[in-house]
Amino acid sequence: LPPPPPTLPPPPPPPLHRRGSCRRSRPAPAPGRPTDPSLLLRLCTVLYQHQHAPEDALRRRLSALPLPSAAPDDLRELFLQASARFPLSWRPVRRLLDHLTAAHGFAHSPATAARFLDVLAKSRNVDLLHSTLLSFPPALRSPAALRAAIRGLVPAREVGKVSSLLALFTDADRPRTLTFITDVVCSVCKLPDVAEKVIKQAEHRYGVSRTGRCCELLVVGYCRAGMLSDACRVWNGMERRGLDPGAAAYEEIVVTLFKNNRVADAMKVFDGMRRRGVSDGCRGGCYRAVVSWLCKEGRMWGAYMVFAEMFKRGVEVDGEVMGDLVYGLLVRRRVREGYRVFHGVKEKDIALYHGLMKGLIRIKRAREATEVFREMVATGCEPNMHTYIMLLQGHLGKRGRKGRDPLVNFESIFVGGLVKAGRTLEATKFVERTMWGGVDVPRFDYNRFLYYFSNEEGVSMFEEVGRRLKDVGHVDLGDIFLTYGERMATRDRRRRAMNGLLTEV
Repeated sequence: LPPPPPTLPPPPPPPLHRRGSCRRSRPAPAPGRPTDPSLLLRLCTVLYQHQHAPEDALRRRLSALPLPSAAPDDLRELFLQASARFPLSWRPVRRLLDHLTAAHGFAHSPATAARFLDVLAKSRNVDLLHSTLLSFPPALRSPAALRAAIRGLVPAREVGKVSSLLALFTDADRPRTLTFITDVVCSVCKLPDVAEKVIKQAEHRYGVSRTGRCCELLVVGYCRAGMLSDACRVWNGMERRGLDPGAAAYEEIVVTLFKNNRVADAMKVFDGMRRRGVSDGCRGGCYRAVVSWLCKEGRMWGAYMVFAEMFKRGVEVDGEVMGDLVYGLLVRRRVREGYRVFHGVKEKDIALYHGLMKGLIRIKRAREATEVFREMVATGCEPNMHTYIMLLQGHLGKRGRKGRDPLVNFESIFVGGLVKAGRTLEATKFVERTMWGGVDVPRFDYNRFLYYFSNEEGVSMFEEVGRRLKDVGHVDLGDIFLTYGERMATRDRRRRAMNGLLTEV
């Protein structure tokens, strides 16, 4: 008998990929080719003109167009670009989708599904939005699709339909989904009362218990909406359930208490946060808020104590905190100490300069504030619109002060400038209220005035006004107008100033 054939050894197992090894990844799917603009224009024209036409007429019109049918990515790109032309109209997009599905076998991707739901949400077609989301397979229920659906259902206060979204997920994923829904409703839609109703209905229907993150989002949403009583109610409910509030909830409720002039309650909540050791890393948002509000209230001793604790805990201190400290010292007439703190900072930013200038203006030292402004420009720190408006209000007041020269004063520059800009109605109202002695004169809007002349014509106007003000002795106001004309009068000049490429005019 012949000898048996030799047995070959088994093939070696494939090598295990270790971390950091060069593994072969799957090639990413090629994106769809850009759609022809002329084809897209013809398609959108047909969809708009025949959106109420019978189905046969619309299909005959669409079949005459050379739509791409070879690759599904091209069809998806066409659908995305066409739906972008109808952000608030659901009918053309829906009829295009029906035609592509029937004639070309169109299949949704997560991107196209989210875009279609976004169009339905913005067009306020709630019933079609909800039924479409329920008909999607689990692969198409991406976070973007859920966010678009929630943004359409929540403003209509469809609490039942929003809570029914939890039935699309397993029991293990429902707490995370409820947190996601609460985040979108409170942050994007800004309706914390609807979010609380959704949470209560989810607890009753599906037995999902609210998490600490949900309660924290409710507290933040109620505080930002100005509903302090509801925020305190949710806060007390968290304590009854044994849930610890996070740093964001502490910061928002402390700021809201300060805004409502409840300083003692705000400090009690802040002390409770420190005792519990709640921290948000090195950001220190609650510490910054407490320092800022204590400086505004003039309680500098407490502000210094919190500031020292920030150093002890390693919280980053930026120019905004230092600017608040400088402002608080200047308001309390502790000018030398304020200047000492200002000069003690090596790297000065615009927030620190604003704190010093705002404090000087508050104690009626507008000339010194202008000197700080000149130093700020000389050191390379570029001012913004708030800088100029603050200086103009410091020199001219919120309602305008008359100058010594009748040709160069508040009425001739600002009220006359409104007439020159074609805003005669605003100028007439201001003049009428000024002439009537018993009527309160409104605050003059310097921001709108600078906006009206932020063009090439305003460049020459600011230069001429600056020179005239200097000629009659208003050197500080002249420098402010000249600097604004050189750096901020047009968009190109603002861009060059921010990039450090400003040339001498």
